[in-house]
Amino acid sequence: MSKNHRLWLTVMLVMATLCGSMTTAWAKDAPPPVEPEFARPRPAHVPSDDQLVALGAIIGKIELNRRTVFDTTNSETDGWVFRTANKLHKTTRASVIASQLLFKTGQTYDPRLVSESERILRSNEFLFDAAIVPMAYRDGVVDLLVTTRDLWSIEPELSWSRSGGENESVFGIEDENFLGTGALIGARFESDLDRDAKLLYFSDRQIGRRWLSLDVLYSDNSDGSAAYFSLRRPFFALDTRRAGGLTLLDNDRIDSLYRLGDEVVDYAHDETFVDAWVGWSPGLIDGWVRRWRLGVVDHEHRFFAPPEGMLAGAVPADRKLIYPYLSVELVQDQFIKASNVEQISRTEDFYLGTRLFASVGYAGTSLGSDRSAWMLSGGAQRGFGSAKKRMLLLNADTSGRIESGRTANALVSASARYYHRLSPKWLRFMTMRAVKGVNLDLDQPLQIGGDNGLRGYPARYQSGDGRMLFSIEQRYFTDWYPWRILRVGGAVFVDVGRSFGDNPVGGQSLGWLRSVGFGLRLAPTRGAGKVFHIDVSFPLDGDPSVDSVQISLDRKVGF
Repeated sequence: MSKNHRLWLTVMLVMATLCGSMTTAWAKDAPPPVEPEFARPRPAHVPSDDQLVALGAIIGKIELNRRTVFDTTNSETDGWVFRTANKLHKTTRASVIASQLLFKTGQTYDPRLVSESERILRSNEFLFDAAIVPMAYRDGVVDLLVTTRDLWSIEPELSWSRSGGENESVFGIEDENFLGTGALIGARFESDLDRDAKLLYFSDRQIGRRWLSLDVLYSDNSDGSAAYFSLRRPFFALDTRRAGGLTLLDNDRIDSLYRLGDEVVDYAHDETFVDAWVGWSPGLIDGWVRRWRLGVVDHEHRFFAPPEGMLAGAVPADRKLIYPYLSVELVQDQFIKASNVEQISRTEDFYLGTRLFASVGYAGTSLGSDRSAWMLSGGAQRGFGSAKKRMLLLNADTSGRIESGRTANALVSASARYYHRLSPKWLRFMTMRAVKGVNLDLDQPLQIGGDNGLRGYPARYQSGDGRMLFSIEQRYFTDWYPWRILRVGGAVFVDVGRSFGDNPVGGQSLGWLRSVGFGLRLAPTRGAGKVFHIDVSFPLDGDPSVDSVQISLDRKVGF
C-alpha cells in the first residue's frame, strides 16, 4: 500500500470514528420529518384499531384526498414556479387510487387490509406517500380518509453518470403517470458500457383499473435489437387467490468477457424466452400465505462468432431448454414501516417475515430441448429486529441444472443487510454478499467491480466462479431541504471484495480489493424516486491501471 493510500485510509477511518462518537450528541435531535404537510393525524375521539375490530365497525364513507405535487397553501411552495408545475401536472385519477384499495364501503373494518393498501399505494413510483386514517366513528360505522401525494411524473431525461470507470448517458422523455392513469410511457436514447440503444416502452400495472399488468418494450441497439412483452395478473395482495401470466423476450446482442475491466472476447448472442404460467392460493391463513405456480418455459440461447473487427475468442455452447415447472412459495405476513433507512424523510416498507420458495422443472429431448435436465431453484428470506434500533435482513437463493448426473450452471448466493440506528439522524449500515458458481456456462461469469458495489474500481474488474463483497457505511440524514424539492444526506464507506477462481478467458484473482470513500446523497421529493449518488472513492489495491481517485455520479433505488 502506498503512503498516499495509507494516508487516505487513516483519514476515512478517523471520519468514521468521529461519526460514531458524535451520535450521543445528536441522539436528542428530531429526525427529518416525513412531509409534515402531508401527514394528517387520527382524531383523538376515533377508537383505536383494536377497539374498532372489537366493535365490529363497518366501513362507511371512503374519502380520497389526492394531493398534487406542491402544497401551495404552504408559503414555502406558493411561488409561480410551484403553481405552474401543479397546473402542468395531471393529478392521479380517483379511479386509480380506489382500484388499489383492498376494502370497500360496507365491509367490516380490518386494519390489516388498511396497512396492506397503504403499502400497495406507496409501491407506485408516481406517488411519494400514502396514508389511510380513520377520521370519524358513529353508530358502528367508521369513515376513512385516503391521502396520497403525487410526484412530478413527466421527466425529460438528460443525464450523464460515471460508475466503475465507465460513462453512461441518457437522453429522452418519459411520463410515469400518463394523464393521471398510472401508466408509464417513454422514449429515450442511452449509451453505456455495452451498447447504444434507442428505446420505446410502456407499462401499466392496472389495465382498465383491474389487476392486469402490461409491460412492452422495443429497443433498437447498436449491436442488435430487443423486444419484450409481459401480460400478467400477479399475486398483488396477500389474499389473492388466482394469478397467471405470459412473458415473451427476443434479444439479439453482442456480449463480452472481461479481464481487469477490459473487453478481451466478444460474441454474438441471440436469446428467446417464453414463460406461460398460472397460479393459485388458498389465501392468507393464520398469518401465512401458500402460493402455487404451474407453468412452461421455452428458453433458447444461440451463440456466434462476433462480426469482423471485434475481439474473437471462445464462444459459449448453445442451449435450448423447454420444460414444465411447478413452484411453491410460503410467505409470512410481517411488514414494518420506517424512515431514514434507504430513503431520506420518506415512509419505507420493509419485510421482516419468513419467505420460502422452491421450483422444479424437467427439460426433456422429447419436448424439444437439446438435452435432458432437471431445472431447480429455491430461496429463503428472513428479517429480524426493528428499524428503530437494529434490523437484520437475510436472503439466500440457489438455482441450476442437473444434467447427465452432474451439476451445471449452479449458483448459490447469500446476503445479509444490517442496520444499526445510532440516533435519529445517524445510521450504520453493513452488508455482505457472496455468490458461488459450479460449472458455470461460459456466458455466465461472476464479476465484481465498480458497477456492482466495489466502489473505486473499474466495472467488471474481476471475474471467476465466485465473489464476495463486504461494505460498511456511516450514513447521515440532514434536515436540509433546499427549494423544498431535495432531501440531503451523506455517507462515509469502506468496501472490501474479491472474486474466486480463474477467469474463463485468463487471469487469476488479485485477491482482496479494498476501497474507502465518502459521498453525497440527494433524494428528490417531488420527482423521480431514485437517489442521486455523488461518491469519491480511493481504491487501495489492484493493478497499476486503476486510478488512485474515482469520482462517480449515479442514480440508485436507495441510499
